[in-house]
Amino acid sequence: MKTTLTLLILLTLFLQNASAQDYTRWGLPEGAKVRIGKGMAADVQYSPDGTRLAVASSIGIWLYDAQTYRELALLTGHSDWVVSVSFSPDGRTLASGSLDKTIRLWDAGTGVHKHTLTEHTGIVISVSFSPDGGTLASGSGDDTIRLWDAVTGVPKQTLIGHTEAIMSVSFSPDGGTLASGSIDETIRLWDAGTGVHKHTLTEHTGIVISVSFSPDGGTLASGSWDETVRLWDVITGTHKHTLTGHTDYVFRVSFSPDGETLASGSGDDTIRLWDAVTGAPEGMLTGHTNWVRSVSFSPDGKTLASSSWGEIRLWDAATGDHRDTLTGHTDSISSVSFSPDRGTLATGSWDGMVRLWDTGTGKLTQILTGHSENVRSVLFSPDGKIFASGSHDGTIRLWNAVTGKHKNTLTINPAYSVRSISFSPDGQTLASAGWNVIRLWDTVTGAYKRELAGDTPLTRHTDRVTSVSFSPDGSTLASGGLDETVRLWNAATGKHKQTLTGHTAYISSVLFSPDGKTLASGSGDDTIRLWDAITGAHKATLTEHTDTVLTVSFSPDGQTLASSSSDSTIRLWDAITGTHKRILKDTGRGVSFSPDGSTLASWGQAETVLLWELTPTTQPPLFGDVNHDGAVDIFDLAIVGSSFGQMGQHGTDVNGDGMVDILDLVRVAAVFGAEAAAPSAHHQALGILTPADIHQWLTQAQKRDLTDPVYQRGVAVLEQLLTALTPKETLLLPNYPNPFNPETWIPYTLADAAEVKVHIYDVQGALVRQLDIGRQGAGKYLNRQTAAYWDGRNQSSVSVASGVYFYTFEADTFSETRRMVIRK
Repeated sequence: MKTTLTLLILLTLFLQNASAQDYTRWGLPEGAKVRIGKGMAADVQYSPDGTRLAVASSIGIWLYDAQTYRELALLTGHSDWVVSVSFSPDGRTLASGSLDKTIRLWDAGTGVHKHTLTEHTGIVISVSFSPDGGTLASGSGDDTIRLWDAVTGVPKQTLIGHTEAIMSVSFSPDGGTLASGSIDETIRLWDAGTGVHKHTLTEHTGIVISVSFSPDGGTLASGSWDETVRLWDVITGTHKHTLTGHTDYVFRVSFSPDGETLASGSGDDTIRLWDAVTGAPEGMLTGHTNWVRSVSFSPDGKTLASSSWGEIRLWDAATGDHRDTLTGHTDSISSVSFSPDRGTLATGSWDGMVRLWDTGTGKLTQILTGHSENVRSVLFSPDGKIFASGSHDGTIRLWNAVTGKHKNTLTINPAYSVRSISFSPDGQTLASAGWNVIRLWDTVTGAYKRELAGDTPLTRHTDRVTSVSFSPDGSTLASGGLDETVRLWNAATGKHKQTLTGHTAYISSVLFSPDGKTLASGSGDDTIRLWDAITGAHKATLTEHTDTVLTVSFSPDGQTLASSSSDSTIRLWDAITGTHKRILKDTGRGVSFSPDGSTLASWGQAETVLLWELTPTTQPPLFGDVNHDGAVDIFDLAIVGSSFGQMGQHGTDVNGDGMVDILDLVRVAAVFGAEAAAPSAHHQALGILTPADIHQWLTQAQKRDLTDPVYQRGVAVLEQLLTALTPKETLLLPNYPNPFNPETWIPYTLADAAEVKVHIYDVQGALVRQLDIGRQGAGKYLNRQTAAYWDGRNQSSVSVASGVYFYTFEADTFSETRRMVIRK
């Protein structure tokens, strides 16, 4: 129960909108030059002198000038979300706690990394410096509090007493007492010098998420899962006041520097201000559209900073007036588009917003609002004067691309999500895909022109259309859909011209080359196909990806094709021959070239966009590097394994004997084992390999009775991988996102093969939907391609109402129930 509850709470708090496979390095990968977007904000703290503001986020730690709120730096190095930050009293050191189970100490002036503290065996949720700056306290998911020498990083003491994860730690102003709040619903007070337990405070009826001392040290405030704030006498441990008014979890409490006001941030999207002595309510600050995760007063008490996923808001602490917002997207980015002059990048997101950014500086320049649901596609017109956005709300909005002023709303149907849009080369026509409907619109008047539906059932799409693209001369429109076909249409008459078949799964993206001679299509069958755009003849199939190809993009000169995939890679191809050229490691969901071809944008990771500077690679090929990405790793193993049985000498025939078999695979594994100290550290393996894969390979290797030391080393690496990939227990993890609208994913792990079912119930216990997953092998089903999926509809395919629902996961004899929320 303890382990399960800890996972539930912590993942709910910090990972609601994150795919479980996306725990990668959040810094700039090699070749990436700018990251656009803030990531998901978890904590905000002012420096003691009030000159800087630190923001802990999913992509690192942002440092701002606290006077101008200009971005100063992004500190990266943690391998997972940063959820807590704390300045030392002299302001010279910044500590950060992360879900990667480490604490990092940074030079707060230069951003240089000083130490990494690694003793915790669970995620680090809270960090706090003592008033004299000599000690750092940390609270962790391993149920312990650790005290560290804040200068050297050497561990000093471990405080044990809480029975579940510690959510918050805070020193009293005199440094004599340390307070801790925990998932076990208690607050503990400790002698900070000796570590001796002094008091346990037990009035809360829910998880204690935050604790904070008043400036005079006489009062302790606590915020809880029970939706209350409580005030305590620090000397006696006596409960003084209960502050009620919030209607959801209280995530953070913070005293003003004069000790007269207490601020609290809550899951009800509000901040409340209270009289810190009497507990009387003084005001409520509204404006956030998601849970308020952190609140912090500036040292002069004039400004209050608050964080809520992708935005940080600044308030006048005296009047409660909203001053400024430091913002980014608050949900996954779904589409990007460069302006023709390359100076602006537009991003559309599942948060329903469109944002415009300066590509040189990464600064946000405009926010376009109006859509009532997620924005699926954004696009500049060829002349750069019009900007279009298509949404799940069934509308397309046309905007003045210079001023951001709304011009027209094109309504398809509220039930038809707009999944893709494309401008004709002259900019006069816009094509849109919504369900199995393709429509053409006049971009000047916004008038509907015609529908492309085919004259007969054989010529029209039989399922949702996912992508549309005009040819460079504007005469042809290409469309791809869930019916696994690509279709070509006469753009002037709307007549069906040709159907291209060959893909064995849905089409995710279609795009013409700049010269109009080639059409590229990406698919759920993990391949890209190149077609002759005139005759429809199949030209080449590109097969290096090991999971769904999500988007394709041609460089402006037509020489290079870029593709993004669910296998966490971006690949560059020779667009003429189909030869693989280069791989970029990123969990991007999409890619797009800039108009001059010098920059590639990739998006989808942590609500941010990476801009890549494309430079040629000249490194000599490595033995076993079958995908030519400059490293021998998990991806090479997966590619060789997927090519078993192929004849002839090609990239996956590593030993050159004319056959791809177990000998090639263990040779690659041997090199991989020499290059990588710990295969289990390669989290990307979770998305592309399964225990069944490794077990099958080991069985084949055992049949060969391999005695060569190189082969034996390869077999040993496979055995290590099998151990790393096989879960030790069957677990149901929290769904993500949560709250959600309109869909969510339910991750789980299986220690053994099992028949899997998910039952979804409403609050009255009535069955809403049953998901029959079927028999699944042992493994980790965490990402959006493998986790259980619910589209928010009941057994009759009708969307359910907002509210609380429960899902029960069954895997043979294992059963567990969790809570989720639909918020519309």
